[in-house]
Amino acid sequence: MTTTAEYRTLDEFYPFYLGEHSNRTCRRLHFIGSSLGLAIMAYALATQTWALIAVALVQGYAWAWVGHFFFEHNKPATFKYPWLSFQGDWKMWWQMLTGKIPF
Repeated sequence: MTTTAEYRTLDEFYPFYLGEHSNRTCRRLHFIGSSLGLAIMAYALATQTWALIAVALVQGYAWAWVGHFFFEHNKPATFKYPWLSFQGDWKMWWQMLTGKIPF
C-alpha cells in the first residue's frame, strides 16, 4: 500500500499503519523485535550500559524490517514517517499484547 497523504496525528496515521502490517508474520516479527528492544533498553538503563541502547534500537528495527521486506513486501513506514511509525509500533505492540489485534 502506498500513500501520498500527510499525517499529523497518530489517530490519522494509525489506519494506514495497520494496513501496512496486514501480514501476521510481519506483525509477529514487529512484536518480537519491539519486545527484545524493550528488554535490552531496560537492561541498559538498569546497568548503565549505555552502548546497549544502540543494540536495543537495532533489535527493534531489524526484526520489523525483515517482516516488511520478506513477508509484507512493502517499505517500512518509518522511512517516510519515523515518529508516527515509532508511535504506531508501540500502539500495535500493546494491542497485540492485550489481544485486540491477533498475534
